[in-house]
Amino acid sequence: MSSLQMRPALAALHRYAGLLMAGFLIVAGVTGSALAWKDELEAALLPAVFRAAPPTPRAAPLDALLLRESVAARFPQAQVSYAPLSAPPGHSMVFYLRQSGDAPLASDEVFVDPYTGALLGQRKWGEIGQGAINLLPFIERLHYALALGDTGLLIFGLIAIVWTIDCFVGAALTFPARLKKRSPGSKPWLMRWRPSWLLRRHGGTYKLVFDLHRAGGLWLWAMLLVFAWSGVAFNLYGAYAAVMHPLFPHQPAEEVVARHTPSPGPRLDWPAARAQGRSLMAQLARSGHFAILEENALAYERALGVYSYSVRSSRDVREHKGLTTVFFDAASGRQLAAWLPTGAASGDTIRSWISALHMASMWGWPFKLFICAMGVLVAGLSVTGVLIWRRKRQGKAKIH
Repeated sequence: MSSLQMRPALAALHRYAGLLMAGFLIVAGVTGSALAWKDELEAALLPAVFRAAPPTPRAAPLDALLLRESVAARFPQAQVSYAPLSAPPGHSMVFYLRQSGDAPLASDEVFVDPYTGALLGQRKWGEIGQGAINLLPFIERLHYALALGDTGLLIFGLIAIVWTIDCFVGAALTFPARLKKRSPGSKPWLMRWRPSWLLRRHGGTYKLVFDLHRAGGLWLWAMLLVFAWSGVAFNLYGAYAAVMHPLFPHQPAEEVVARHTPSPGPRLDWPAARAQGRSLMAQLARSGHFAILEENALAYERALGVYSYSVRSSRDVREHKGLTTVFFDAASGRQLAAWLPTGAASGDTIRSWISALHMASMWGWPFKLFICAMGVLVAGLSVTGVLIWRRKRQGKAKIH
């Protein structure tokens, strides 16, 4: 099939894919703009919960594992299986609660002053009925699942797949048609493609809308693809892995840990587990030639009998909450696996970068501002696409 024959089919595919996605991408774009500033907005909305200033200039935070014990004592009906080992300066520390019995928990996140141990607030993540403390989590639920739980997660995952494919279809439609016969005065291909990147300022409203849609999609194409494909990774990881794993190597840490059978004997307590995590991470840093920048978290997976110890390292691309992790047996302390965000396997490096770009978790406030603008522009591309379809539909109706 020639390019001229394919073009109507690609145009129809792009049109109906755009109409299918429009509502979802408008919601995702607008909510994503707000989520770029999630931490800042939460701190501004409820500073008494999300901020924690040191009582004196030289005050040091309390030991994180002592804080975990305090939270566990306050919530005996829950498992406190995750301990943040640091918090950004001036911010409260977040502990996550997991249901341990049949009774559902009223809260699953607890905010603690790292300097005093005082309980600053708690929430059931995403439950908007709890008020302002859950506004940003509810916006996040809208962003990736329309606040519809697993059903919304699946729908948005499928939309992300359609969006990924449509990125390539939309780009192909901007390419100039192949010349049937080249003449001495014909322009090179790139020169004929150049108008697709530009706006016609004096061509009327419809042409301006059309150019905003076409040129906007081209100028933003790389980030649109990052948003789309990372959306697949977030919502439908199985589909993402089915494509990426055969093409790029990845570290098998998740698979190794999932297959682990708990060893017999008493498990390491939390202080001993932290010490073992630090030791294993130091060995990994020496052998892997990277620097440990910040201690982040210690977590315990009871069903698997596994501790995980995470830091932010020079292998991380995120500015906070590093993902450089070692996994070890909770009884023997034997290392089971390690996972490095970059430099160990190209597939994991790609995943780390597109995730960090999507979540605006790098390069400070200038990049957050860029991602905020991108969210608005994604919504704008959807609106202009619908307007173009509507105008063409009205034109066809007049002809008939």
